[in-house]
Amino acid sequence: MTTEGQQSDAEADEFDDYADLGATTENAMEIAETSMDRVHELVPQETLADRFRAKAVHATGDPEFQYLVRFTGADESEPARAGARAVLDEAPIVTDITMVKSGITGRGHACEVRKAIGNGAELAAETGMTRTAASVLELDREGVYDGAVAVVGNAPTAALALADCIEDGTRPAVVVATPVGFVKAAESRKRLREVAGEHGVPAITNVGRRGGSGLAAGLTNELVHVASDAHEGDVELEGSP
Repeated sequence: MTTEGQQSDAEADEFDDYADLGATTENAMEIAETSMDRVHELVPQETLADRFRAKAVHATGDPEFQYLVRFTGADESEPARAGARAVLDEAPIVTDITMVKSGITGRGHACEVRKAIGNGAELAAETGMTRTAASVLELDREGVYDGAVAVVGNAPTAALALADCIEDGTRPAVVVATPVGFVKAAESRKRLREVAGEHGVPAITNVGRRGGSGLAAGLTNELVHVASDAHEGDVELEGSP
């Protein structure tokens, strides 16, 4: 028999599961839960990596997007494990732009979430590089990206700058990179995958022109969910498939 207190606890847990999807009412939670149930009918849930394929499908509304996600690491689930450990260690989450930062849940973690854009204005003026690239380089000079969850959801030049930083010795805990567009987007993600693989930095990216801030935020939120599940003992991060 379920008591009123137990029911309230269960409802609170359910709210936490779907609050990052925008659910703030019972009706909204029902919609979010039904949406994820339908996604799980389309995407197998056998590994940690599958959770991120499902999140990508949910964020894009496209079942085919599960085939576009790429994982860089010793195995497909290594980026999930590394990112979840970073969240549990309260590492900073660093996004390229404000929109990505705004999409990252404030629940289930104690990480500082900050954006790169707004830094590096002098470097951009001096060199003529984009503001997003300059902002990444400026934060890297301050050591912000070492051990951090590095997220790029919009700017290909930010992804390229981050790749240069990794090549020069910076070591984020994990990279989530889904910059979108017709110019340099796919190329920037490919370079980031190559550099991350060469230097042992776990990464979650995608192929093709599509991507964007919502996708990057959704994938980062799933790292938070994996960390929460690990904290509760529902996921084993060491050697999980």
